[in-house]
Amino acid sequence: RVGCLGRGRRRIRAAGPLLEELNEVALVDHHAHGIVDAPATLDAFRGLFSESPDPRQWPHVATGLTYLRAIPVLAELLACEATEEAVFERRRTSDPDEYAATLLRATRSEWLLIDEGYPPPGRGAGWERMGRLAGCAVAPVLRIETLGDEGIALGLELDELRELVRTRVAAARGSGYVALKTIAAYRSGLDVTPPDHRAAAEALAARAPRVAAKPLVDLLLLDALEANAAEPLPVQVHCGFGDPDLMLPRADPGHLKPLIERFATTAFVLLHCYPYVREAGWLAHAYANVFFDLSLTIPHVSRPAEMVRQALELAPTSKLLYASDAARAPELYPLAAKWWR
Repeated sequence: RVGCLGRGRRRIRAAGPLLEELNEVALVDHHAHGIVDAPATLDAFRGLFSESPDPRQWPHVATGLTYLRAIPVLAELLACEATEEAVFERRRTSDPDEYAATLLRATRSEWLLIDEGYPPPGRGAGWERMGRLAGCAVAPVLRIETLGDEGIALGLELDELRELVRTRVAAARGSGYVALKTIAAYRSGLDVTPPDHRAAAEALAARAPRVAAKPLVDLLLLDALEANAAEPLPVQVHCGFGDPDLMLPRADPGHLKPLIERFATTAFVLLHCYPYVREAGWLAHAYANVFFDLSLTIPHVSRPAEMVRQALELAPTSKLLYASDAARAPELYPLAAKWWR
């Protein structure tokens, strides 16, 4: 319908139903990951819809509410029978790029920001390929802990490792990165402690294969935030649930309060957040430099509308961003987009 505001004034289209309008809005998926090759078995396919790496868990995925809801959605996009066997068969027998492009482009995204840290390089599609598959603009996100892991692999001493992190972060914007990302929640928790150089040096001397000891994780994160502070890129922070590599209570975004206040000109973007959605909403309500999303929460949690309600109990709508956090499986991209809308 077209409503007329009077002679001589321009005609303005009347708004339709809300969902109809939202379906026309192109998405900025500000945090996602590369996809991997087709799984060999139906159970491995199910595993792509779970945060569990344990194959014994994957048969149980078939009884999950979100998985059961996902099958008919995917079947409609793929023009096949609405059974998991038919969807898996379509995945297994299709050209990988054509299959991925069908699902990625169904999201109607105009921007895709890809965290390069996962899947590891060589095991998934890189950010440039993801942009081609999605048919949209794309840019990379730099993961801070990956820089530390690279330095450990090079055998660097502590001062050299810190300089590597600071230099790479300071040059990130000029290198084409549009954001930083930290998985400190996975490695040691979001309750970042004051610098302890001796403890960090001792942790590095143990030559663990990755940055994992808390004194080292926290020191490198602070180095990165300081190096970023002059002309800060947004800093994306994993919060809340994920795979069993983390301790969930340590991933509560409420722990970030001291960093948010110390780096007050840096935009912190809290990712995922479940089950700490209200805590993230409070931070976005109280601090001008805090934003958050419900990526990973949607599509995995079976009541997405309830998560949006919790998010907006305190937070302004302008602080709640969209992202899918889709990883490995192209199927997660359209599910996140549909259920978010």
